[in-house]
Order: sequence, then structure tokens, then C-alpha cells
Amino acid sequence: MNMNSNRRTFFKGVSLGAGAIVLQPVLQQLHAEANGKAAPRRIVFFLEGNGMTPAHIQPVGLDRPEDANNGSDKLIDESLAKYKLPDPIAALAPFQNRMTIIQGLSHKIASGRGHSPEFGSLGCYSGAAGPIAQTIDSALAAKLPSVVPHLGLALTPSAESIVSYSCSVTSKGKPLPLLCKPELAFQSLFGSAAGGEAAKTPFLRQKLMDYMSGDIKRVQSQLAGPERESLDRYLEAYESMLDRHQGIIGMKDALKANMPNTDKFKSTKETDRLEAQCDLAVSSLLSGLTNVVTISACTGNSYMQWNSLGMTLRTNAIGHGGGENGKTSDELLRIIRAFHAERIAALAKKLDAVKEGNGTVLDNTLIVYMSDFGDRHHPSYLQWPVVLIGNLGGKLKTNGRFLEYPRYGVKGHRTIGTLYQGLLHVVGDKREQFNNVDLALDKSFTQGPLSEILA
Repeated sequence: MNMNSNRRTFFKGVSLGAGAIVLQPVLQQLHAEANGKAAPRRIVFFLEGNGMTPAHIQPVGLDRPEDANNGSDKLIDESLAKYKLPDPIAALAPFQNRMTIIQGLSHKIASGRGHSPEFGSLGCYSGAAGPIAQTIDSALAAKLPSVVPHLGLALTPSAESIVSYSCSVTSKGKPLPLLCKPELAFQSLFGSAAGGEAAKTPFLRQKLMDYMSGDIKRVQSQLAGPERESLDRYLEAYESMLDRHQGIIGMKDALKANMPNTDKFKSTKETDRLEAQCDLAVSSLLSGLTNVVTISACTGNSYMQWNSLGMTLRTNAIGHGGGENGKTSDELLRIIRAFHAERIAALAKKLDAVKEGNGTVLDNTLIVYMSDFGDRHHPSYLQWPVVLIGNLGGKLKTNGRFLEYPRYGVKGHRTIGTLYQGLLHVVGDKREQFNNVDLALDKSFTQGPLSEILA
């Protein structure tokens, strides 16, 4: 009996006890690989706060109307090969032939309050309604099972924040806690393999629950009815996240082989913290811990201060037109965006360096880069710029393209919801509508997948 036959026999006969729930997805994937099936598909959502100016991702020399209310009157489908990327995303140039830039999608259904639609951005519903339905990242994770179904990592203004609830929802009323402190996230994901002093650090459950226990008891005693139920749902979300440890400890060798460099994990600098989170994302994907990661670069909060990029103004002030040190608001936003693009490029490069099947891990991955707040600080919701990198194992047409959809209300216009539907179709979820739709638009604008991106 050859090696492949032995592997197939092993995976077919293996039985699990208490670890079945978390380990079964891993065994299923290993069984698939032993039978020569496709490599796992992976998706990374990188969301930045404070809006994304369409001009900042527009290819140089490819003009478009600056006024969001007067966009294109027809679909524009151009090759990126003859254009240069603008400075804010120039770091992504090595992946230009594996990229699609999308302009013209609307997302009015997500309009919310304050400085972000929060869960509505990825959920296709009003942000003011709270976490009322599963978000697209979680829906995709349900079709791409792994030990950690959906890993959430966040950058927040305070280096002391432990978790953030800003953009992702696993199911109605259950927001995903995004881990904010790289050091604690590292212990949660890689502590079992770290060894030395790192291995002695109590698991995240102890740190978090001890940290919160007094506040939890005090708040619980003061709440009743729906508010108490909401708190209980948050606690359930914590427990769900922490219980993943049982699946993680059985993967020690794989984790150790892909462990990230932890030099910056204790840094309080915002640039170091975001870089560390991106490294954690890469290591978690390469180790097989997860297939879906959401990285929130200060979404749901417009008061980030990028001291390490030479800025004293918070992003709220910059979004309202503030400049400093001889730089305009737009110039400052370009610097921030360029830093984000550098982090995405570094992430993509690391995935592309690892061979998988006939290609690399990046070939089986999709990176979705956008803001949680459309086209600017206080958005129109008529424009929601998006950059896609990777094609999920040939399932998407992201081979160096620029797509501009007709403006809002014009025949051929499409919404962010149709992009999400397209991604769902690729992973086998064939629904024709994802959560709510913009009822002011013709159904042909809001239902069915964004067909232009499908292979």
C-alpha cells in the first residue's frame, strides 16, 4: 500500500472524542488533500476606518469624474497593464496583475450614525440597527471551515484595548470580538507552541475573564431584560472565541513552523501593532488555524492618531479637512493609506512565498481591501471603493483589471451587496440576496452576484 493510500485509510478511520467539533474541519481538509482535492481557499478582509477616497485607488492616467453624483454612465472594464497605480496604493504594484480595482459600487443600505456604519458595512444593513445579522466575512467562514472559524484582529486608538466590536457578526446579536493586543492574540493562537516564558503565560481565557469578572458581575446585577440578554450574548461570543484553544493545542508542530516574529508584539506604537496583527494573520493562515481573517485598522472609530507617521491630528480632524506640518488633509490621508497598502503588500508577499499545489498560498487566497465607511469621512454611500487581490484558486477574474460601474440609479449600476453575493457564489453559497437591499434601486441592480468578477 502506498503512502497516499495509507493517508486515506488513516483519515477515513480516525475517530474523535471531545475535540471533534473543533478538529473535524481540519481532518476533513486533510482527507481532501490526501485524495488530491483542491487546496483550501482563504479570505482576508482588510478594513480601514475614516473612508477611502476614490481618487486614492484610481489608476494614474485613467480619468473619472470626481463628483460621486456624476459617475460613469456605462460599465468601464479596463486592463491595469497600461496604467500605474497611484501613490497611496503603489506598494501593491507587485500584485497589479493579480488585482481588480472596483469603483462605482453603492452601499446606501449600510448608512448609519456617527463615523461608521459598523456592522452594516460587511452586513448590508443599517449600522444604527446594531449586529442584527451575520456579516459577509462570517458567512464566507461558514463555507470555509477551520479550527478557528473566523479570526478577528483589530487596531484601536488605545494600546490597552483588549477586544473591539466594530465590524463582524457571527449571527444575529453575536458580534465577533476582534483581538486588539497582539501579545494576547499571539498567546491565544500560538501559546501552546511558543515554549519558554511565552508558554508559561496563562491562556487568554484567564487573562480576559479575570480582567473582566468584576465589571461583568457589577453590570449584570444592574441589568434586566433585553440589556441583560445582550450582555450574555457578548459573553457567549467571548467563550466561543476562547474555546478554540482546544483545537489549537493539537496543532503544535504546524504552529511552531509558522510562528510570527514577536519582537513588535509588546509595542504600543500604532504602526507596530498593525504590523504585528498582519503577521499574526499570515501565520494563522499558513498554519491552517483559520481560512478567514478580518483585520480592522481602526474601523468604527475616527479618532486614531498616527504619531508614528508624524501626525498629531486625529483622523476625525483630518477627515474634516485638517492639515499640519505643511501637508493638506488629502496628503495626510494618502500617507496613512500608503502605510496600509504596505502592510497588505507585506502580507501578500509572505503568502506568495509559500508553495501550495501548482502555485502558492496567495493563489488560493483573496484579499479584500476597503474602508468601513465608503468614499470619505462623512460618506455619500454612492461610492464604496474596493481593491481585490488574488483569485481564490482561479474562481475570480482578478487578473489586473479596473471596473467602474455606472453611477447610482443608472442602468447597470451595482451595489456592495452584489460583490458579497459573488464571493458567496464562489464558495458554494448560491443565494441571490445577502441580507438587506437598497429598495430605491431596481432589483436588477441589487440581486444576483457581481458577475464581472466571476471566472
